[in-house]
This record gives sequence, C-alpha cells and structure tokens, in this order.
Amino acid sequence: MQTEVLLPLIAYLLLVFGLSVYAYTRREQGNFLTEYFLGNRSMGGFVLAMTLTATYISASSFIGGPGAAYKFGLGWVLLAMIQLPAVWLSLGVLGKKFAILARRYNAVTLNDMLFARYQSRLLVWLASLSLLVAFLGAMTVQFIGGARLLETAAGIPYDTGLLIFGVSIALYTAFGGFRASVLNDAMQGLVMLLGTILLLVAVIHAAGGLHSAVNKLQQIDPKLVSVHGGGDVLSLPFMASFWVLVCFGVIGLPHTAVRCISYKDSKAVHRGIVLGTLVVAVLMFGMHLAGALGRAVLPDLKIPDQVIPTLMITVLPPYAAGIFLAAPMAAIMSTINAQLLQSSATIVKDLYLGVKPEQLTNERKLKRFSSWATFVLGLLVLLAAWRPPEMIIWLNLLAFGGLEAVFLWPLVLGLYWERANATGALSSMIVGAVCYTLLASIDLHIAGLHPIVPSLLLSLLAFYVGNTFGKPPRETAFKPS
Repeated sequence: MQTEVLLPLIAYLLLVFGLSVYAYTRREQGNFLTEYFLGNRSMGGFVLAMTLTATYISASSFIGGPGAAYKFGLGWVLLAMIQLPAVWLSLGVLGKKFAILARRYNAVTLNDMLFARYQSRLLVWLASLSLLVAFLGAMTVQFIGGARLLETAAGIPYDTGLLIFGVSIALYTAFGGFRASVLNDAMQGLVMLLGTILLLVAVIHAAGGLHSAVNKLQQIDPKLVSVHGGGDVLSLPFMASFWVLVCFGVIGLPHTAVRCISYKDSKAVHRGIVLGTLVVAVLMFGMHLAGALGRAVLPDLKIPDQVIPTLMITVLPPYAAGIFLAAPMAAIMSTINAQLLQSSATIVKDLYLGVKPEQLTNERKLKRFSSWATFVLGLLVLLAAWRPPEMIIWLNLLAFGGLEAVFLWPLVLGLYWERANATGALSSMIVGAVCYTLLASIDLHIAGLHPIVPSLLLSLLAFYVGNTFGKPPRETAFKPS
C-alpha cells in the first residue's frame, strides 16, 4: 500500500464529506422532495456547467475512454472529440422550456414530467423500471472504475477499495442530497481540469516530447497513429453510431435532464452552455490524448483500463499522484451521486408516492425513506461490482444506450410535438427497449452501426404509428408551447 499516494486521497474524501455537511446545514425550508432531489432549483451558471460536465464525464471518460485510446491509438482521441457539443445540445434542446414546465407542474423527476405530459401511470412505471435497471448497470461501471483506481494507484486490493469507495459514496450522497451532489460536482470539475492538464504535460515529458511519443507509437504499430485506429475499429458507421450514443442521445439521459430543471434562471443556462462546452473540450481531449500517448511510456499493459492510474504513479511524484488521483475519482463520484439520487428519486417519488400519495405530507418519513433508499441502492451496486469485466467502457455504453432508447423520443417529442400522446410514447419506449436489448445481446451491427441507431429509428417509427391509434392529449394535460 502506497501511503504517499493514499494520504492526499483521504484528505480529498474528507473534503467531500465536509461539503456534504455544509450542504446539509444550508438546506432551505420548504418542500423536502424539491430540496433533497433538486436543491430548490437554485444552481447558477458555473455550478450548472460543472455539474452537467462532471455528471456526463465519468469512469468511462477517465478510465475506459483513455483505456480505449491506449489500445486503439490517436484515432480514438479524434473520436472522443465528437462528444464536444453534449452540454450545448442538452441545455439547448431541453434548457428553458423543460425548466419552465417543470416549475409549472412542480416536477421533481423526469417521470413527473412524463406523467404531466402523457397522463399515463403505466408509462411512469415502465420508465421507472427501465431507469432503475439501466442505472444499476451504469453505477456498477463507476464503482468498478473507482475500485480499480485505488487498486492500481494506491496498492489497495480491489475488494477493499470497492468497500471504501462504495460506502463513502453511498453515505455522502444519502446524507447531503442534491445540494451536496452539485457542490461536490463544482469542486470535482475543477479538480478534473487541473489533474487532466498536469497529467497530460507529465506524460508528454516522460515520453521525451510529443514528437518522440508519436514516433514510439508508430514503431509499436503504425495503425496507432492512423485516424482509423489500431484494429481498424474506427469505421464511419462506428463513428456515426458513437456520436449518436455519447452526444445526441445524451439529451434523453434522465440524470442529464434533471439538471436541466434545477438551475436558477436563463442567465445560468447561457453561462452553463459556454463553460460546460469548454470544460468538456479540455477534459475529453486531455484524458484521451494522455491515454493514447501513454502507450509510448507503458507499452506492455495487459488491462487497458489501468493506463491512467498506472501513468499517475509512473510519471508523477507520489504525493502529486495522490492529489491527481482525485481527478478521475472526482469524475466517478460525481456521476455516481447523480445516478444514485435519480434512482432514489424514482423509488421515492415515482413508485412509493405513486402508490401511497397520502405520505406526501409526512416529511419526517420521507426524509428517512429517501436517505435509506439512496444508501441501500449504493450497497446493492457495490455487490454488483464485486466481479468486474476487463474493459468497463462497453458496459457503460450498454447502459447509456438502454436509457436513450427508452427516454429520448418521449422526452423530446413530448416537448416539441403538441399531438404526441401516451400510446405513441409507450410504443416508442417498448420498441426502443426491446430492440436495443435484442441487438445488443446478440451483438448484431446492421450495416456496421451500433444497436442504438436502429433502435432509435425504430422507436421513432413506433412513436408515430402508436400516436395514430392513441387518444389526443387532454387539454388539461401538460401542453407544449
């Protein structure tokens, strides 16, 4: 166990707990659910940008993505940059309209919005089940990433690291709620920026300069410096699919959407778009380039996902490695707490209160139930992460795709198509989920496309067909404007 690496990390985790305590003391009076799950919709532009970025950039971006860049070369760095408009798309498409309507209907979760729009309890149950299943997979990826980070960089056994990491996350998220989550996201976003820049500089220096690093990659395998990547995986259909999956489809991710209903005012949206896009650009480019060039420093890694933590302890002094270990740890923690809170909100608000609406006024019971739901969910994910796969990026993309196939069209068309009805939305969700599950399970790539592309096309068609058979939305229901 490397004490010099571990001590700064412990200090960082204590700081995270300190912010959670601070957030707890700053809780505002009023509706408990709005405060615990949305922080009373009080985010400014900087915090909005950082929480969207930190939520979006996860273990896949700091561990899995650089691992893929290590394996496939500089072509993967180019591929990663197609994620650049993700924050702009999310806030641009959802942004103001989504937030205004959420305030009008006092919506706390994405499913609240779907119920207000479509007036279908069956749709809410299907959406809730889909969200919980996909989030369990997505959070498992983050837990694996955190434990691997501690295992590689600090010398802590995987199982022990998983326990430390999992219990820490579950406790601070359960205790502090959404306000603690976004405050930590703001701090973690800054840590990620600093860590990314310094690690990239250190990797280039260790490789003998940028020109030397590229030459070494070419000597290992000329395809590592090709736009098509090692193994020729980066074909045009794959790149188009990747853009749909990790950029355009992000609009339909529930934990992204909920951040689009929790900001303070329109000024915060505009500032969030600019700052968020800049931060995504620096982080995506920096981390993936570090992973690709890292092969010039560490040519013989057996597990690609270990490239970033291994580089940290190789190219940085021990205490500096401990400090910058906080950067990928921050990415992982911020994504988990967003998904954990959203899962908890689904259990409490969409399922429990859907069955027992009379409990809405029992604030004391809701507080206890919400905290316990969050904590127990965290422990369940910890158990699911006990035996990890070799490359976590594929598991993460599988969970992301499932959420997008279910939520994208009901959310976007519900906002922008006045005639959209519950039958169309339900048809879209079912066809999207079934199609994506089948194609991903048998690993079928039609015309070289990722399963998300045909799934979204078929779910869009299903929405239109189902909509022609369904009843028009009632005048009293949520109406787009």
